[in-house]
Amino acid sequence: MHPGAASATPAARFFDGFEARYLDTPDGPVFFRIAGDGPPLVLLHGYPQTSAMWHAVAPVLAQKYQVICPDLRGYGRSLKPQTDAKHTPYSKRAMAGDVLALMDNLGHTRFLVGAHDRGGRVAHRLAADDPDRVIALSTLDIAPTREMYREADSGFAHTYWHWYWLTLPHPFPEHLIGADPAFYWLSKCGAGKAGLTPFVQQALDEYLTYFSTPEAIHGACEDYRAAATIDITHDDADPSKLSMPLLALWGEDGAIEAHFDCLALWKERAADVRGWALPGGHYLAEQHPDKVLEAWLPFFAETTG
Repeated sequence: MHPGAASATPAARFFDGFEARYLDTPDGPVFFRIAGDGPPLVLLHGYPQTSAMWHAVAPVLAQKYQVICPDLRGYGRSLKPQTDAKHTPYSKRAMAGDVLALMDNLGHTRFLVGAHDRGGRVAHRLAADDPDRVIALSTLDIAPTREMYREADSGFAHTYWHWYWLTLPHPFPEHLIGADPAFYWLSKCGAGKAGLTPFVQQALDEYLTYFSTPEAIHGACEDYRAAATIDITHDDADPSKLSMPLLALWGEDGAIEAHFDCLALWKERAADVRGWALPGGHYLAEQHPDKVLEAWLPFFAETTG
């Protein structure tokens, strides 16, 4: 166990009934967890985490759905490819391609998506590029990338400083984070009102262990560099709105609530939007999984008929 996770409270159950698998792709392996036999539902995690963030909601959802929880490229046990000058391998289009390859391999033509943070940006690009594949989408504590950069003020920049700092040229942020990855992770992710209380021991151990390598630190920085450059280029080239139902949820104590009109920004990017704030901060699926499930279960049931 990573020393930084030793004092966290262990969960009584952690992905009970789930299988851990890998999909081999031409670019490298995609790690994922899977359970259930119903309609397919893919859950996409955020920064700087892994699929472990779904441990409290995935088993409940797996009673009605086949739940697939991959590690995004650059994170966890999934591929961490070499980058290029335009950050193309870490564009949300490339990340979405891994998700599509996984769902193709599992035989799913259409599927539901639930996504947090960076995973929501991957889900947005996937839904924009391949709208026929996504039945419905729900995001946790994000608004669209282009619109957030457009609307950001100094208050947001102070709270979400990493949005800007991580985009600085290699190797500046990588070198500083790499000097003490656990200190960085715990300080950044514990800075909210809830501190580190949302994170159970098993998940925190996984986060700290897999974030500590130079490849993972670099991959995460590339994710943000892509978001500030090539991802916005892709957004600007795609004026159409998402057509599938979109449920946006965000935390009452988080930066989205404090600095943005989340629904208004999503309505610029999607035609069928609903949503509201939930109690808690950024890490909703871990802090208040019951509230997330109360919103997700009827939404996904409605959209699958």
